[in-house]
Amino acid sequence: MEKAVEQLKEMLEKSRVAAFLGGAGVSTESGIPDFRSAGSAEAARKRFGYTPEVLLSHDFFLHETETFYTYYKSILMMEAQPNPAHYALARLEARGKLNAVVTQNIDNLHQMAGSKRVYTLHGNVEWNRCMACNKLFDGDYIRHSQGVPHCDACGAVIKPEVVLYGEPLSDIVWRGAMAAISSADLLIVGGTSLAVYPAASLLQYFMGKNLVLINKTETPYDRQANLVIRGPIGEILQAAVPQ
Repeated sequence: MEKAVEQLKEMLEKSRVAAFLGGAGVSTESGIPDFRSAGSAEAARKRFGYTPEVLLSHDFFLHETETFYTYYKSILMMEAQPNPAHYALARLEARGKLNAVVTQNIDNLHQMAGSKRVYTLHGNVEWNRCMACNKLFDGDYIRHSQGVPHCDACGAVIKPEVVLYGEPLSDIVWRGAMAAISSADLLIVGGTSLAVYPAASLLQYFMGKNLVLINKTETPYDRQANLVIRGPIGEILQAAVPQ
C-alpha cells in the first residue's frame, strides 16, 4: 500500500485541481454505520420490521412519522467526529489543490473538519425545516427532542432537509457536483462501492487525467481507474496529505 500512496502523492503534486467523491466508507471510520450494509439492514428488520429503504422513505415519514424519527435519530444522528480522511481533504482544499468535496453522506463531518465547498447530494442532518412556517432548526434541536420534533414557533412537524427515498436530489447541488468533477484533472473516489445511483453516474462527467479509487472492496469502475488502493481511507489520505 505504501507504493500506491506514494503514487497518489505524486498525482496530487502534479494535479492542477482535484475533486473528491465520497460515500459511506468515509464516515464508517468515524463510527457511523453504513445503513445499507447487510448487518444494518438486518438490525432494522428485526427492530422495526422494515428495511432501511422503507424506513427512510418519503411515504414512511409522512405516515409513520414517530417510527421514522426513532430510526432516523438512532442511525443517522450520531454525535460523531471527523476522522483523518475528513481533515486531509480539508487540508487539500486549504492548499488550493481540491475544488470540492462531493459526498453522499449527510453527517456534516466534512464541514466540521473545515471543508468549505461541499456538495451534499443527499442533504445534511444539520438542516431541518418546519413543514408549515419554514423555520430552520439545527441538528441538536432534533437530537434532543422527544419523539417527533415540532416547531417551537407554530407547533408543526419538522422535516429533515435530507433526501429520503422517493425524493429527488437537489438540482442546484447536482449541477454544482457535475461542474466540480468535470473541471478537475484528478478525481479521487473514496469509501463507496459506486453501486448507488444517481451518485455513481457522476463519474461519466470526469474528463481529467487520473481517476483514483480508494475502497476496501472492488467497484465496477476499478478497471477504468489509473490507481486503485485497498485499505482504510483515513490512513491512506492522511499519509498522502501530511500536515
